[in-house]
Amino acid sequence: MISIFKRRSIIPLVVGLVIFLADMISKYLTHLYLPLMLRNWLLYPYGGIGVFKNFLGIEFSISHQINYGAAWGIFADYQVPLLYLRIALILGLVAYVLLFNKNSGYSIPLAMIIAGASGNVVDYFLYGHVVDMLHFVLWGYDFPVFNIADSAIFLGIAWLLVVSNLEKSSTSTQAY
Repeated sequence: MISIFKRRSIIPLVVGLVIFLADMISKYLTHLYLPLMLRNWLLYPYGGIGVFKNFLGIEFSISHQINYGAAWGIFADYQVPLLYLRIALILGLVAYVLLFNKNSGYSIPLAMIIAGASGNVVDYFLYGHVVDMLHFVLWGYDFPVFNIADSAIFLGIAWLLVVSNLEKSSTSTQAY
């Protein structure tokens, strides 16, 4: 088992830990110091802390919102099955990273996904829900409030898609 860790770079582990800690600290501070965002409060900063308003038509505030489901609150009525699914996916990704991943280009994005998913699972045990705080209004569209973990998951998936598409294009050009 130790040989598995010797072969792997420490950088993905550090990236994952930094994301996880930043997510946990930001959620704790939000939970502790900000009141819940009132949906009927239509005025910026929506009961939170205003960061910027009307920067090229974009507003950004830190506002306390809770989420009982997955992205955009879907499956909120199925919290326990969703928790089990999240844990199974995390364990599957960790097993893949440790035992099967041969592509070093996948290590950091997979660490980002694992860290983000783990942060949202820990929220369930600490608060009974996921704490969200990053609130953007993009040219009048009130984007759903999210957190650092959600951002890490999204960016990790996007990174994996880019890397895998680049690999496919390089192998297809080598075939000619």
